[in-house]
Amino acid sequence: MKKQASVAAGGRAVNENAIIKQISLVGIIGNVLLCAFKLYAGVAGKSGAMVSDAVHSLSDVFATFVAFLGVKLSKKSADQAHPYGHERLECIASLILGMILLVTGIGIGKVGLTNIFAGNYDQLAVPGTIALIAAVVSIVVKESMFWYTRHYAKVLNSAAFMADAWHHRSDAFSSIGSLIGIGGAILGFPVLDSIASVVICLCILKVAYDILVDAVKKMLDTSCGEEFENKLEQFILEQDGVEAVDTLHTRMFGNKVYVDLEIEVQRDKPLWAAHEVAAQVHNDVENSFENVKHIMIHVNPTR
Repeated sequence: MKKQASVAAGGRAVNENAIIKQISLVGIIGNVLLCAFKLYAGVAGKSGAMVSDAVHSLSDVFATFVAFLGVKLSKKSADQAHPYGHERLECIASLILGMILLVTGIGIGKVGLTNIFAGNYDQLAVPGTIALIAAVVSIVVKESMFWYTRHYAKVLNSAAFMADAWHHRSDAFSSIGSLIGIGGAILGFPVLDSIASVVICLCILKVAYDILVDAVKKMLDTSCGEEFENKLEQFILEQDGVEAVDTLHTRMFGNKVYVDLEIEVQRDKPLWAAHEVAAQVHNDVENSFENVKHIMIHVNPTR
C-alpha cells in the first residue's frame, strides 16, 4: 500500500515537499546572515570565541543543505534496484551532519586550547561590545530556529531535520559560552574568551556524538524497543481472528519501521479466511502506526 506524500499536522494534511523546502530555506538564509554578522563582530570586536561561533554557524549552512538533500532523496519511491525504498539515505545525511559537527568542534577546541596553553594572557585582545551584542543576537535567533526546525522535523518524522534542529540548539549553547567568555574578557579576564571556545567545542562534540549514535543505530536494523513492540503486539491481539502472536520482530529502516510477524488463527479456518485475517491485520497496523512502512505476516494454525 503506497502512502501519500503528505503528513497530518494538527488534524490537516500538509505537503511534505513544501515543508522540506521551507525549513531548508529558513535554515540556509538564517545561518548565512547570522554567520556574516558574527564573523564581522568577531573580527571587529577582536573575539576568538565569536569567530569560532561564526565558523559553527557556517557549518550549519552545510548541515541544513545536507539534511535537505538527504530528506529529499529518502522520499524517492522504491524502484527495481531499491525495492525497500530509500529511507536510509536520511541516515547517511545524519551521519554526514554528525561528522561536520565533529570536525567543527575539534577545530574550534584546538584554537581555544592553543591560546590557553600558550599563556601570555595579558597579550590577548579584549573583545569589543559588538561581539557581546552578536552573542545575544545569536542566542535568540538560534534558539528560535531550533524550535521551528524541531516542530517540523516532528511533523515529517525526519531524523535528518531533527539532527539539524539540534545543530541549531548546539549553536545557541555555543553563543551562551561566547557571551560568558566575551563578557568575562571585557571585565578583565581575556583568557575567558579562549575558554569559551573550548566550552563551545564540548557542546558541539556532545551533539555530534548523539547524532552519530542515532544514525548508526538506524542503519543497523535496530529494533524499535520493548515499549513499542508491546504496544504493537497488544494492538494485533485485539484484531478479529487473531488467537495469539507467536513471533514479533521490528527493525528500523531509516525513520521507518519494518515488522515481521507470526500469528495464530483457528486451525479449522479455510485458507481464504486465514488470509483475510492476515490481510486485515496488515492494513490495520499500517494505517494505525504511521511509522510502519510494511508488515510481513505468517499465519500459523492454533496449537
